[in-house]
Amino acid sequence: MKKTILLFALALIGYTAQAQKHSCCQPAATEAFAMLGAKSDFQSAHLAPEPISFEPTTGKMITFKTNGGKDGNAFQVNSASPSSHYLYVFHEWWGLNDYIKKETEELAAALPGVNVIAVDLYDGKIATNAEEAGATMQAVRKERAESLILGAYEIAGKSASIQTIGWCFGGGWSLQAAMLAGTKNIGCVMYYGMPEKDENKLKALNAPVLGIFASQDGWINKPVVDAFETQMKQLNKAVTIHWYDAEHAFANPSNPKFNKDAASDAMAKSIAFIKSNFLQR
Repeated sequence: MKKTILLFALALIGYTAQAQKHSCCQPAATEAFAMLGAKSDFQSAHLAPEPISFEPTTGKMITFKTNGGKDGNAFQVNSASPSSHYLYVFHEWWGLNDYIKKETEELAAALPGVNVIAVDLYDGKIATNAEEAGATMQAVRKERAESLILGAYEIAGKSASIQTIGWCFGGGWSLQAAMLAGTKNIGCVMYYGMPEKDENKLKALNAPVLGIFASQDGWINKPVVDAFETQMKQLNKAVTIHWYDAEHAFANPSNPKFNKDAASDAMAKSIAFIKSNFLQR
């Protein structure tokens, strides 16, 4: 009998070790997306950004402290009147370029009474072609990105209500940032970013998620998104998914394949979602 119990215990230990090994070898959602940066088909789907002429009118670059010792950077547009409502913006794989700064000012104009902050997850680097973007995206370390996000949250203060929005690389980080914000987070918008699969991480999500996805996206496709939606509902998390007959990065005006109609509709839904969440606070 003792021998049987011992053999069973050894087998259970072996199974647990294998399960842990399998689990630890699975890349995190942000890492899984970063791996796409090395793929030639993913790079070729991202054409070089169109030129832009932009001078900030309401926003400015700021620096803030992080627990990593190195200051972080962000582009901030403050509300005209004091407000505890904050929207954090997360850039695409190109970096915090003029398109993101322009988008940040437009979001602030559409959301009076909301402070809007675009966090620089690239520490000042801006890519101008797909190869640069892929390499820069892959160089982002989870610990540094989380340090930047948490440092940027300190700007908002303890009583703030926080929402997040991001596209592509930033779409995935919008979801990660929402989880990092804990109970302060009241909403998350993610455009064609890599969904989180880790159930324990998703359990920490305290707010509804609006997902914007493209049916012609060859990477963040329907099976990937459907699995995320199912998992969210199993965890009793609020999630709304909208699909557009468009390609990955369709909402980026710097993209030569920019889909104006789809982008306009998606932004209208995003603004309505964000306003609704803030009105409830």
